[in-house]
Amino acid sequence: MDSTATEKFVRLADRFVRTANKANAKIPATEVHMAFLYGAARYNAFVAKNVIDVADHEAFVTEMAATYSEMLRNHLADPNV
Repeated sequence: MDSTATEKFVRLADRFVRTANKANAKIPATEVHMAFLYGAARYNAFVAKNVIDVADHEAFVTEMAATYSEMLRNHLADPNV
């Protein structure tokens, strides 16, 4: 991903985080984070089935779980989070 695409990607991700933070003003973070995880799973299932037409759902689940695990580990290691 080039730097412009990376910046757009991070700005989009930051919009999701701002939405979560806004929801957290009225809803406990423990509920917000599970709702976001559920929403991400639902959206990724939609994309897999309707946009990229994934034939092997289990392979896609494995790939998405590995990607999420790496992203989560990177953020947990970030002292600024």
